[in-house]
Amino acid sequence: MTTPLVSSRLSLQSLGTTIQLNAHLAALRYANRAAIVRYASGKSKGDSRLRDQPKKKKKQRIEFKQYNLRDAEQYSLCDAIRYIKAFEAGRAPTSPKYDLAVKLRTIKNGPTVRNQLRLPHAVVTSVRICVICPPDSKHAEAATKAGASVVGEDTVFDAVKEGRIEFDRCICHQDSVAKMNKAGLGRILGPRGLMPSAKFGTIVKDVGSSVKRLVGGSEYRERNGVLRMAIGQLGFTPEQLQANIKTLMSEIKKDVALLSDRVQKDIHEVVLSSTNAPGFSLNGDFRSPESPPTRDLSVM
Repeated sequence: MTTPLVSSRLSLQSLGTTIQLNAHLAALRYANRAAIVRYASGKSKGDSRLRDQPKKKKKQRIEFKQYNLRDAEQYSLCDAIRYIKAFEAGRAPTSPKYDLAVKLRTIKNGPTVRNQLRLPHAVVTSVRICVICPPDSKHAEAATKAGASVVGEDTVFDAVKEGRIEFDRCICHQDSVAKMNKAGLGRILGPRGLMPSAKFGTIVKDVGSSVKRLVGGSEYRERNGVLRMAIGQLGFTPEQLQANIKTLMSEIKKDVALLSDRVQKDIHEVVLSSTNAPGFSLNGDFRSPESPPTRDLSVM
């Protein structure tokens, strides 16, 4: 006859055996499942190729990403001006500026577009121009008469090295190129886009005419597939803004054509914005049937 104490001990032993058996069966089921997955993928248990296999690299884009304009909302020039003026209400007509962004379909790390031009209606009239040439020469006299604010050689070199860059454009007479290169200004002026270069037409023979061309002129440069430039003051009429945009677009098309033998570039989108307003994608039309009369857009 089994006593109650012995009976309880036997029950506990059988319960422990059952728990151990269930745990063993669960471990076997997990191992079998893992083996099926390994064999189905062609990898054996001891195969280290799973660990050693390199991660798949993401394919890098070689061109700048551009969005499809079919679903984009685009505006005529007069409509864009109307909305921009609403954002700029209450501000002085000469304080905010219209900005034009021209987005290009182009590859990354390729040759870029950079140039300068004189718009029919000048946007910036206070450009400070530096001319590197012998200070007592006829070239210095011509540059000063044309409107250059800084003229000279050694004085300009010393000021730049001391960090006093008091000009917005810099051109160099061809006779002063060797002296300029010897002064080592490239590491200072180069990153600022101010270093004179024959490639960009800032090493010249006639400094007088070059300064006259730069006074009231504007410069544009491609960065990350986009060309940006101030295209007008807020007080400009739609006709004045249209003339400036046409001039800029014509010059950009010429610059793109000059690079066609080295890289393919196309104009993808043109966006008009201002100092305090968002950008409005232009559709190429001057006005739409819903546009207000241009005389109403000429008054702030």
